[in-house]
Amino acid sequence: MIIGVALSTPLRAQEFLLAMNGLRVSGALKLKDAVIVSKKDGKVNVVETIDPTPGKAAASGAMWTGLLGLVVGGPIGWLAGIGVGASVGAVTAKVVDLGIPDEWVGWFKQAVHDGTTAVVILAEHVHVGKLAAEAARFQGAELLYTTLPPESITQLSEAFASD
Repeated sequence: MIIGVALSTPLRAQEFLLAMNGLRVSGALKLKDAVIVSKKDGKVNVVETIDPTPGKAAASGAMWTGLLGLVVGGPIGWLAGIGVGASVGAVTAKVVDLGIPDEWVGWFKQAVHDGTTAVVILAEHVHVGKLAAEAARFQGAELLYTTLPPESITQLSEAFASD
């Protein structure tokens, strides 16, 4: 299930993500992925927690295939391995989507309001009562979207609105 919450500042978003991690540690939430989407002056910034970036994947691929190339083909094999590994790593990072689907990230990029930051979590299991108790600490947050059942949506929305 996906839960997207908009918060007033990047700091509040980090606090919310930390609270979700606390629920994960306690077993109340089986967190698979989290994405932070912020928008300021129309510019959108996305930070994914699981999906590899092309740069990191290219560096990792270059290192491992470079070492293999060195062992198999000496200095020439090392150079060839670096080139092939970097290319394959970068392409793989573009193709592989381990967490929240890119389509959903794109949707949240459009849905987040200017000057706010959204935390989007992908979870397998959520104890809604415990999630609502944590949500009550983040008054004024807005539930942007969720795949939770209607009664859970109501409970969570009320928690964000509670005084």
